[in-house]
Parts: sequence; C-alpha cells; structure tokens
Amino acid sequence: MLIRYSKILLSAASAFFLLLVVFNNITDYGSNLLFVENVLGMTTTFEGNAAMWRAVDSPVIHHLFYAGIIIWEAVACVIIGIGTWKLFKARSAAAAVWQKAKSFTLFGHTVSLLQWYIAFLTVGAEWFLMWQSEEWNGQDAAHRMFVVMGIILIFIFMKDDELESSEA
Repeated sequence: MLIRYSKILLSAASAFFLLLVVFNNITDYGSNLLFVENVLGMTTTFEGNAAMWRAVDSPVIHHLFYAGIIIWEAVACVIIGIGTWKLFKARSAAAAVWQKAKSFTLFGHTVSLLQWYIAFLTVGAEWFLMWQSEEWNGQDAAHRMFVVMGIILIFIFMKDDELESSEA
C-alpha cells in the first residue's frame, strides 16, 4: 500500500504544482507575459544573430502564445487531478484495476512533459534561441520540470504487485 500511496501523493503534488503555475500565470500575467515577449522577440540573443528573422514582435501573437501555455498547463493539471482521484479510488483494488486507474495521470504527465519539451526546450530554447539569453533563459526551469514530471511518470507507470490480503 505504501507504494500506491506514494504514487497517489506524487500525482497530487504534480496537479498542485500545475495549479499554482496556472494561478501565478493568471494573477501575475504581465510579468510572465514579459518573459514570453522577450523570448519570442529574441531581445537578448547574441548580437549580430543571423536568425533574427525568426523574432516575433506582434503583441497579439505574444498573448496567443502565452494563453496557449496557460491553457496547456491547465489541461495537464485537470487531467492529472482526475488521474489522482482515480488512483485514490482504486488504492485498495486488485492490480489490474489499479493499473487501469493509472491511465489519466500517465496521460496528464505526458501532456505536461510535452509542454516543457516542445514549448520551452524546443520552440523557446532552440527556435527562438532562448539559450543565448542570460536574462530571459527559462531552460533550467523547463529542464527541471521535465525531469521531475518524467521521474513521476516513470514511477507511476511501474507495474505494482497484487495487494497482499494483510495490506488491504
């Protein structure tokens, strides 16, 4: 049972984390929008950068991109939250039921991993060359979240043995 509760708690922690991220992005919209504007605008990439044609200076695109990030985080949060609830309800169930209950949280963590990987590490860091910026570089945070979500996904995915009658 301890392993099952560990998986439930880590899944809940992921949902809580994403809830706080969405909350912060909405309640401090301007600060975080500034980050998006600078990354998409490539304002602090290396001087003389030949890839500056990629820069996006449109405020509409900045808001749409940022809204997409917030929605993506919110969707992952909801899916992981539902998954956590399903895990909690199946905590004493047979192994097959427990394994099936993992599907939502696994999917939610995958959605979150895709965001950190695609939006931040691929589009932000590589397309908009965020890695060149000392001031507007979110690679470390994105990498940290990719690793955390990935480890939790792997741990939850690991197959569990059938509960012993003394554990139930």
